[in-house]
Amino acid sequence: MTKNPVSVNPELSLTDARALMDRQTIGHLPVLDKNGGLVGIVTRQDLLKASPSAATSLGMYEINYLLSKPTDEKVMTKKVIVVQENEVVENAARIMSDRYIGCLPVMNGLLLVGIVTDTDIFRFFVDAFGTRHEGVRITINLLEKPGQIAAFAGSIAEKGGNIVALVTAEGDDPTCRRITLKIAGIDVATVEAVAKATAGVEIEDLRK
Repeated sequence: MTKNPVSVNPELSLTDARALMDRQTIGHLPVLDKNGGLVGIVTRQDLLKASPSAATSLGMYEINYLLSKPTDEKVMTKKVIVVQENEVVENAARIMSDRYIGCLPVMNGLLLVGIVTDTDIFRFFVDAFGTRHEGVRITINLLEKPGQIAAFAGSIAEKGGNIVALVTAEGDDPTCRRITLKIAGIDVATVEAVAKATAGVEIEDLRK
């Protein structure tokens, strides 16, 4: 999450809110009341919806004047979905996906302490898949039973390979798990040989 996120008050004009987003290069603004309580959230999409149509005949001065009148309170989402700071990242991602939202304020009780955005989630999965590491990427379908991952990982270790990332997901076949690994220290041919020699392993994708 981003700690101590930029926030605004309900009385801030839409013009100022948009300028703040542009200045801070952000797309979400938690709205806090005078006591620091979270009362809403304003997104860049909210500001776009509140702006005059691109087909308007109004001049730029008139548009800016109109936008200076409405406040965050008029356009913000008031029923804000939040998570507590001890929530696990995958559950936050699930909530955002299921609710079709781009951010989640992060709370410590009733106190706003951070915000998780879709960009934060993307960054997490970039790290989880080991994309910043050199190595061999392999996706396999593995029988859904105890010890299968350990057996494959052990065979990789015997060949001098080091697993720097491992992500599992449900496979197309309910009897299997889809496993994606990033392996350093050995080449593609060795990884392929290990996979083919390991019982219950089916290679779905293999690349450097």
